[in-house]
Amino acid sequence: MTAPLFVTRDHSLLDQLLRLAAAAGITPDVAPDTGAALRLWPMAPLVLVGADAAAELAAISPARRPGVHVVAWGPVPDEMFRATVALGGESVAQLPSSEAWLVEALTDLGDPQRSAGTVIGVTGGSGGAGATTFACALGQLASRRGRAVVIDADPLGPGVDRVLGLEDRDGVRWDGLCHTTGRLSARSLREAMPRRDDLAALTWRAGATGTLQAFAVREVLSAAQRGHDFVVVDLPRSSDPLVDELAARCDRLLVVVVPTVAGVASAVRICARHPDPSRVRLVVRGGGVESPAIARATRVPVLATMSDQRGLAESIDLGLGPVRSRRGALGRAADDVLDQLALLHPAAA
Repeated sequence: MTAPLFVTRDHSLLDQLLRLAAAAGITPDVAPDTGAALRLWPMAPLVLVGADAAAELAAISPARRPGVHVVAWGPVPDEMFRATVALGGESVAQLPSSEAWLVEALTDLGDPQRSAGTVIGVTGGSGGAGATTFACALGQLASRRGRAVVIDADPLGPGVDRVLGLEDRDGVRWDGLCHTTGRLSARSLREAMPRRDDLAALTWRAGATGTLQAFAVREVLSAAQRGHDFVVVDLPRSSDPLVDELAARCDRLLVVVVPTVAGVASAVRICARHPDPSRVRLVVRGGGVESPAIARATRVPVLATMSDQRGLAESIDLGLGPVRSRRGALGRAADDVLDQLALLHPAAA
């Protein structure tokens, strides 16, 4: 990783910036003058320019580039905003109020550059279809291929941490994130969630009923994509603008269908709610109505089929998660889906 660049002669400001860098686990390059700044300017992934150096640096017009921010202590005069625009800066960060944002931005630099993870939405075609179970199975199998997280967007579900056997693990839940107001660091989120090896979960605390806040959900999904190879979102069946937005952000939306007449009729309604059917696929669980007939009724292709998994409840009760063996019906279906996603999204390979 190329180090971030701090440009300032203000020793007090530099001390504050070095303290924030230490908190993020980052060692920056420091340029006390414009000559040193210009040498490092093109390579640094992030440039923080002290208020004392902004006007001088803007006067020599360094090459325009993203990731430049001016940092000031306390109130900022109008001329500082003009200097920032002339410099091509994206913002003026005021200390101490912007400390958390700066630490998050610096922390993200500690992660190797990676493409955004694949986002897989899972919802039930009808009540009792087993969408949460299948979402957790996908998370378990995906974590054997890379970093994976299962995000619970259904406040009335059983809780994905309980299904995955992570309910006793310490970590942040939705109640700790729903008041997020700034940029969320990918590494901070990844390290804060309950996890086992490369599998993490984000849900509500046991017994609590919560609601999702739009800004927090967007930040969490963005940070989860930046910090994981696979993001599985367990979506409720309810119609809600935020739920519809989450579904639209998924690379693939899976509808888990019970192949009964009632189950298929319900799945037809669920599939019709999504305006882009090209991203929707069916996962059929159990026996009954044949898959081609289900595909015709819903006008959505069947991606995977599976029989009912024996010993499923016991496996979850033991804290082992829904997949005890990749050779079981649930494991084979989840692996088939992930193989298909690898063709859709190179990051899933």
